[in-house]
Amino acid sequence: MKRGLFPGSFDPFTKGHEVVVRKALKLFDEVVIGVGINSTKNYMFETEKRMNHIQHLFKDEPNVKIESYNKLTVDFCKDVDAQFIIRGLRDSKDYEYERSIAHMNQSISNIETVIFLTDPEFSAISSTIIREIHRNGASIEQFVTNSNLLV
Repeated sequence: MKRGLFPGSFDPFTKGHEVVVRKALKLFDEVVIGVGINSTKNYMFETEKRMNHIQHLFKDEPNVKIESYNKLTVDFCKDVDAQFIIRGLRDSKDYEYERSIAHMNQSISNIETVIFLTDPEFSAISSTIIREIHRNGASIEQFVTNSNLLV
């Protein structure tokens, strides 16, 4: 079974993230969405709400699993028996960042990274910008499917 791990804080899980998972399902038998927990990070949305939101999005996809973790991503890959790390790219800046991490992960674990391009209409969406929009009271529904589940 080919299993890929899609790691991230997903604060929040955007339509761009959703596209990456749906593309990955065409290549992998199972996709584990790993909601990373970093105690030094100040999240806008609680871990439980983020996980429930993602579970709701993929409730009809039996090949998608959602788990939280608090360790190195490559170590979590071993825990869930994922042979690949799944990442999404929006632009060349993402590529430079992801390439460095992919090389590091491969050198310490032999786990390969598979990169998917998000659809063009979602390339401007970032969780950071969405948090700022939400913080200022504007709707994030056009960027986050079922955003009402987060609040």
